[in-house]
Amino acid sequence: MIKLHRNICEGILFNLDQIFFKKKFADKAIEQSLKSNKKWGSRDRKFIAETTYTIVRYWRMLNEMMRINAEENSDYLWKLFAGYLLWKNIPLPLWDEFSSIDKDKISIEKNSRLNERKIKESIPDWLDELGEKELGNKWDSEIAALNKEAPVILRANTLKISKEQLIEKFLEIGIQTFPLDFTNDALLVEQRQNLFQTPYFKEGYFELQDASSQLVANYLDVKPGMRVVDACAGAGGKSLHIAALMQNKGKVLALDTEEWKLNELKKRANRNGISIIETRTITSSKVIKRLADSADRVLLDVPCSGLGVLRRNPDAKWKLTNERIEELKSLQQKILESYSTMVKPNGKIVYSTCSIL
Repeated sequence: MIKLHRNICEGILFNLDQIFFKKKFADKAIEQSLKSNKKWGSRDRKFIAETTYTIVRYWRMLNEMMRINAEENSDYLWKLFAGYLLWKNIPLPLWDEFSSIDKDKISIEKNSRLNERKIKESIPDWLDELGEKELGNKWDSEIAALNKEAPVILRANTLKISKEQLIEKFLEIGIQTFPLDFTNDALLVEQRQNLFQTPYFKEGYFELQDASSQLVANYLDVKPGMRVVDACAGAGGKSLHIAALMQNKGKVLALDTEEWKLNELKKRANRNGISIIETRTITSSKVIKRLADSADRVLLDVPCSGLGVLRRNPDAKWKLTNERIEELKSLQQKILESYSTMVKPNGKIVYSTCSIL
């Protein structure tokens, strides 16, 4: 039986307020609240993070179940949280905030609307319509899969350690990991835990990186000594992987419009023992023009809606609109047309996106 402590529940409500009404990204809101409350234990932190994500993931369904509309006040947030507890069969604490809730009138079985796909899977109307239009009968299984919690996948940094050695290292501290068949350096972590606190992360032995993301660098077919441009590098997860595949020989030029992301990449590269990554902020189109015909390989991991990674970023579906998707498609087209000039004749471009729509 879960024993609910008030300060833990208030932490969850703080996160929900930040996500839905202050428009912060879920991962950043949760990270901020956990950093601000250092006295919370590991179990409490896990409960807060997982509960916040689940409520965000099933926000529409919980609103319908409780027959409430989103309002920026604490009364709404407490009712939303009560809906989560009732859904999970967790008894409501005898607190004033729950005193007006009639549990007998709240029933998933008696609410026929909860059987509608857009309510059951908790997605906006526009997304349900778009998914059905683009994917047809496959949409049911696709959106159901996107509502499941994502597994924890990491990539062994082969500049410092082999995948097999890393498996053994983790076993020494009681962490079970398993290799994945379809990408060389990926490991699946059996149970969710804070891997950032392990000595192996600080030593640069691994990076957290989805298996699908790891496949992108493999498609580039890089070789030691090549000149590679990662044109939309962000914080550089793929740049780090490319450098490792190149055995830290050659040059990886990481570009992005956001300087702070590239600064984060520099820190990560240092931890990974990588010296061949150069960062450059895209301040104008001249940055791209000066690099014409200069790269053996170009990676265009373009900005996108993120609808393909809703398992990790469930709040994206509440922040996106159909209009924003159209804007992103236009931006992607412009990037492809202008950035493709950087590749040498007979070179290779890989265009990737984590969107499914």
